[in-house]
Amino acid sequence: MSLGGWAVFAAFWILFVTTPGPNAVNCIATGMRHGFSRALWGVLGILTQAALFLTLSGAGVSALLTASPSVFGWAKLGGAAVLIWLGLRGWRNAAVAVASQALSGGSIYRRALLIATINAKSVAGYLAAFSQFVEPEVPIGQQMWVIFPTALTLTALSYTGYTALGAWLGRMALGAVMNTRLRQGMALCFVLYGIALGLSALP
Repeated sequence: MSLGGWAVFAAFWILFVTTPGPNAVNCIATGMRHGFSRALWGVLGILTQAALFLTLSGAGVSALLTASPSVFGWAKLGGAAVLIWLGLRGWRNAAVAVASQALSGGSIYRRALLIATINAKSVAGYLAAFSQFVEPEVPIGQQMWVIFPTALTLTALSYTGYTALGAWLGRMALGAVMNTRLRQGMALCFVLYGIALGLSALP
């Protein structure tokens, strides 16, 4: 990959991972509830999904997915249902004390991995990256040595920042009422993302 091609790819990826979506909302919510250090398990879950999707995109799997609209549509509806369910559960639990809901690092990791995997934005983003920015005249294996570290580093920086924002908001929202309102806001975002994802899957 040329230096110019890398710069264009990096600029696209920065926009891709900093645009707020389900992953960002989950990082903020997890940081609020569990603090920065423990919430980093969620960033690890997102990085796992990113590494997997980068590998699959390089192998052409995401292009195959989008070539079958019915399969992709059903996958989007399933993802929408999960996001709405997470949002409703988050709204219901917003007033429950955080200490009584302490999650293990493994639970935070699995939740983040699930949310990242069902996120249709991910499939679209990886497909765009590999259809628009990969140079066809250069072997994909050579380009992956540049794409992988660039994408994973930028992804880690972005979602670590969202996690830090959530931890800061958690410290600032000392009052029970404010803490509940913030957590309800995060839950509402999940529901809205789920509805938007579901609507995008309809013909």
